[in-house]
Amino acid sequence: MPEKIKVQNLTKIYGKNVPETLKKLKAGVPKDEIPQATGDTVGIYDVSFDVKEGETFVIMGLSGSGKSTLIRCLNLLNSPTEGQIFINGEDIVKYDKKQLKELRQNKLAMVFQHFGLFTHMTVMDNVEYGLSIREIDEKKRKDIAGKAIETVGLGGWENKYPNQLSGGMQQRVGLARALANDPEILLMDEPFSALDPLIRRDMQEELMEIQARIQKTIVFITHDVNEAFKIGDRVAVMKDAQIEQIGRPEEILDAPASDYIEAFVKDIDKTKVIQAKNIMIKTHALAYLNSGPKMAVREMQANGISSVFVVDREKKLQGIVTIDDAIVAGREQKTLKDILRHDYLTLDPDSYIQDMIPKATESKYPLAVVDENNKLLGIVVRVSVLSGLM
Repeated sequence: MPEKIKVQNLTKIYGKNVPETLKKLKAGVPKDEIPQATGDTVGIYDVSFDVKEGETFVIMGLSGSGKSTLIRCLNLLNSPTEGQIFINGEDIVKYDKKQLKELRQNKLAMVFQHFGLFTHMTVMDNVEYGLSIREIDEKKRKDIAGKAIETVGLGGWENKYPNQLSGGMQQRVGLARALANDPEILLMDEPFSALDPLIRRDMQEELMEIQARIQKTIVFITHDVNEAFKIGDRVAVMKDAQIEQIGRPEEILDAPASDYIEAFVKDIDKTKVIQAKNIMIKTHALAYLNSGPKMAVREMQANGISSVFVVDREKKLQGIVTIDDAIVAGREQKTLKDILRHDYLTLDPDSYIQDMIPKATESKYPLAVVDENNKLLGIVVRVSVLSGLM
């Protein structure tokens, strides 16, 4: 995927002695010694990363790590002290006021932690607010806002006011308002942290489902490691105003770059992070529907297994056959179709281990990982599910 955002050597310092502070930072003075030395505060220092188009990129860190300062630099709510921010190859740090206004109206949208809704406006009025500022025709903006409201699951609530909605529903309104502008990039600053745990989990699932449909480029801020690893395609972990490690969730879990990262992720619930696509085996031990039982037996013998999945020429899953059934079928001159079993269980590639455990316990066969067209992508064996708990 092409780069949508590229950040190079970004620094943000708050205070009146910026040149002196920069000099000390470059000389290796720790961030926490800067306030006493110069009276300044270091928000972020020498941060570099890129975000791919259509990616959900999560920036995670404890309070004071610099994550919120960083995301506010991406739309220049914070003016960087040094560094470059490229969006679609253009350095937006160099933008004038007109270019910046166009950027915020047409390419970027932000969802805040505390919703930021107008309490005197209905859901519809809140969602179409940004469109009205852009002077879009009333009929058109209501149509756009209505579709955004449907996207976030609030159809029928258009004429309600924020105080008539739950916290989760209010955050959906905030998300719909951002989506109504059809931004290329969605910036989300701890959007679910004010919600109770059950609603927060629902909103995480909702965001992932919406993202699967709309494929926006998302930069998501959180202090919750489980949330970060659940929704992020890649995760950047921040510490003391800098990025400590960037990688896919499973990469960070398997190979923490420092003692800090290792301590940070040690208590993570891996059952909520590791997915079927991370542990499945892309098996070549298959039988094709138009081949005979003897070919299925050969495939099982060659791979030391007692059952084999059967697919058609497009690799769509048709069923499973066992060694016993295949041997009997060969003697009785039956076809594979005659002996197909369907008492196996399937998984979506994005299924988490916590969802696989009951199936792994119940099934006597490997779990089949299939896509939306029932194409067999791979298999998950029981030991893989259980090892994911370690």
